[in-house]
Amino acid sequence: MLRVVLVHPQIPPNTGNIARTCAATGTELHLVGPLGFEISDRYLKRAGLDYWPYVKLHYHLSIEDFCKYREKIGGRSIGFSVRGNCSYVQYSYQSCDWLLFGSETDGIPAPLLDTCDATVYIPMSRPEVRSLNLSVSVSIGLFEARRQLGFIA
Repeated sequence: MLRVVLVHPQIPPNTGNIARTCAATGTELHLVGPLGFEISDRYLKRAGLDYWPYVKLHYHLSIEDFCKYREKIGGRSIGFSVRGNCSYVQYSYQSCDWLLFGSETDGIPAPLLDTCDATVYIPMSRPEVRSLNLSVSVSIGLFEARRQLGFIA
């Protein structure tokens, strides 16, 4: 089963939108603290609408806690980063992959990115645009992995 991991997310509506996408696809959502907001934030709840009961949500206090959990479960870590080594569409996903995304301002911390089995990027035509919105990036990456694995008819 694919898993989405947000490392130190900062903007509640982004996380809420990602939670809604995860609910719609049956994808686990892992939040790695510290977060830039409280889980009870009203903007987080509003963006996720009434889909929160359908979100398979896991919260890890720190990167270290998350890494221990991931090692116990197994699977590959795929880091999405502007500094990735290959395009996200050229990568061959497996159903046990962890799709890692960093905070809106800093991306995935370098020490964690270095532990990833692979790093991928989402190509953009305009070099002056540094990155896409986090919730858009997660949707792009998750749906490509799902498409490759045959989860989309």
